[in-house]
Amino acid sequence: GISLSVRRGELCAVLGPNGAGKSTLVRIISGALPPVAGEALLLGEPLRSLDRRAIARRLAVVPQAAPPPLGFTVREVVQMGRAPHQGAWMRATARDDEAVQRALAACELEGLADRPVAELSGGEQRRAAIARALAQEAEVLVLDEPGAHLDVRHSIDLYEVVRREVAERRLACVAVLHDLNAAAQYADRVALLKGGRLLACGTVEEVMTYRRLKDAFEAELYVGVNELDNKRYFLPVRPAR
Repeated sequence: GISLSVRRGELCAVLGPNGAGKSTLVRIISGALPPVAGEALLLGEPLRSLDRRAIARRLAVVPQAAPPPLGFTVREVVQMGRAPHQGAWMRATARDDEAVQRALAACELEGLADRPVAELSGGEQRRAAIARALAQEAEVLVLDEPGAHLDVRHSIDLYEVVRREVAERRLACVAVLHDLNAAAQYADRVALLKGGRLLACGTVEEVMTYRRLKDAFEAELYVGVNELDNKRYFLPVRPAR
């Protein structure tokens, strides 16, 4: 029962409690799961009419939990993002090398490029997964919990990279988030889900209100406004005893 569209140059954050349907929505958007009813469109074309390679040229996905491929370096993992654009022999071109180097630099992985990805920390592996998606140079970017396992600085850096890519390359970006503060800081639009339904969709100010968030998460939250940038911020409130 969800109707949602995301425009070029827009980051749409998808929020909601566990079991709200966020990951199912990601699977439908990426073509991994057909909708029970209705239609899922990618750049105006029905997903069901496109093969996996055609989808991968247009849409890049960073799933919530993806174990790193063993036996590969960071650079080799990021190079995998170029596969949809290469021929049967998977021969890299100068364009491929440029895209890979740009993605490594964007995610601050140049110094780790020749390290085995299995030796990296969880946060570093997450950055490698983001870099692989950026190297894909798709027009649509779908992120499922991109900030998971990242410390504060690298989380901020990652969201800054995503925002810059969305703006400069005019990407349509869907990001499933649990971090309400990150959503308020970086999203152009917010979709709030609960129980497989879309409770609200609009700007941060329209959707991320005390009442709507309490209804969605069934928890008390303090909603404040930062005087430095007028952005909203959120703190969980301990239940009264």
